[in-house]
Amino acid sequence: MSDLGGTFSLGGELPVTRMGYGAMQLAGPGVWGPPKDHGTAVAVLRAAVEAGVTHIDTSDYYGPHTVNAVIKEALHPYPEDVHLVTKVGARRSEDKGWPAALSADELTQAVHDNLRNLGLDALDVVNLRLSDATGGYPVAMSLAEPFGVLAELREKGLIRHLGVSHVTAEQLAEARAIAPVVCVQNQYNLAHRENDALVDQCAAEGIAFVPYFPLGGFSPLQSGILDDCAARLGATPMQVALAWLLQRSTSMLLIPGTSSLEHLRHNLAAADLALPADVLADLDRIGVI
Repeated sequence: MSDLGGTFSLGGELPVTRMGYGAMQLAGPGVWGPPKDHGTAVAVLRAAVEAGVTHIDTSDYYGPHTVNAVIKEALHPYPEDVHLVTKVGARRSEDKGWPAALSADELTQAVHDNLRNLGLDALDVVNLRLSDATGGYPVAMSLAEPFGVLAELREKGLIRHLGVSHVTAEQLAEARAIAPVVCVQNQYNLAHRENDALVDQCAAEGIAFVPYFPLGGFSPLQSGILDDCAARLGATPMQVALAWLLQRSTSMLLIPGTSSLEHLRHNLAAADLALPADVLADLDRIGVI
């Protein structure tokens, strides 16, 4: 049985598999509404946990609310070793946008929504997601006020650990001056490496780096170099892209999402794919786009 890339301890006390699962794709088209196939969504979540996944990433604004409801249906009461990581700081608008929701009232309500819809008394990890009024990022702003709200909720016992998302190195430092940060969730993949320095900083400081869109997200990775490397290894391009991330940093945690049992199996198998030096050298040619 695969060890799913080994484990990493969030905050020194929550060991999670480095190959995790991102629940966003369980929502309907545009991350809006309930799953297209409810039964399959439940089956995918259960299959992930049965395969050994102990890190599930979600948010109550996926759907909104519907994805967390499916997670609760599929997995509650949660196995002791399964840890749910959620995020707050945005909301869903009627036009399916992702505007910021960073006021104290909005953040507090979001934490309580997550607790209720997941069926929990405390959330393992809550990421503060920064964005502007339209959902854009990065944003040149101080996160002291919104992060402080989450730090207070942590002190009250509603949150165990805190993370940040869509942040710069300066914003990470600002957050760490307020409360411990156990993970950073920024965009990062083979083709988008703008966060290279932050990946290395997190590894050096024992902070997990959790790349969202590890496979390109709404614009899947496409590269002739990637295709060639995959053919040489007898793997799929997406498996190679995930394996590259796992080898990129020992503090890298992956949360590829899927609503397909077949794709779930393919994603998890990437944790057992070792990339030789010549393949790594070729992949490095893809660079930043």
